[in-house]
Amino acid sequence: MIQPQTHLNVADNSGARELMCIRIIGASNRRYANIGDVIVVVIKDAVPNMPLERSEVVRAVIVRTCKELKRDNGMIIRYNDNAAVVIDQEGNLKGTRVFGAIARELRQFNFTKIVSLAPEVL
Repeated sequence: MIQPQTHLNVADNSGARELMCIRIIGASNRRYANIGDVIVVVIKDAVPNMPLERSEVVRAVIVRTCKELKRDNGMIIRYNDNAAVVIDQEGNLKGTRVFGAIARELRQFNFTKIVSLAPEVL
């Protein structure tokens, strides 16, 4: 469960290192976001000499959360960190690689590019 002011790690090589959620895309008064939701974030830490810079406002899709995710078959999945992948307005990735495990539920939200680039899909 990601809400405004939550800090997230970056799971791609776009140039950002740490993000902070400032808005959840969707309904006007949504409080929490889960895996597969698009959020508006501000870059809190970035790699030098990269296209993305600190304090830049971008969109990201959540790929891992510490809050457990329950599937229909009863399986519960929990990650050690909150992580997101930076995307543009059309939903395309800013980076070229994705790091870490990714939930299979992203395929249902039409983020197949993220799923195909991930080293491990749970």
